[in-house]
Amino acid sequence: MSDWIHVCAQSELLPGEFKLAWDGDTAIAVFNIDGELYAVEDVCTHDGGELAGGEVHGFEVECPRHGARFDLRTGAAMCPPAYEPIAKFPVKVDDAQVYTRDDRFD
Repeated sequence: MSDWIHVCAQSELLPGEFKLAWDGDTAIAVFNIDGELYAVEDVCTHDGGELAGGEVHGFEVECPRHGARFDLRTGAAMCPPAYEPIAKFPVKVDDAQVYTRDDRFD
């Protein structure tokens, strides 16, 4: 899974928004926080719920199911009920297009 996955045009991911992309079976949520892009696996480590669509507080996304929060910059779990971090992935912008990939198995 070393190929970059197209997410969207950069103009389609405005500050405060997110987009989903799939790298094989891995759902990746790409967030725009004040113009900086962050990509994380779209799975809460507490119970497997989706994170995309949860409220964003600064650099933290809150799981809509039970309130666990994760730092989008590092993937770190910030509060219970989650204790394990989420996977963080690289993001690149090339020719005004946003790309990401699951690089855990490279």
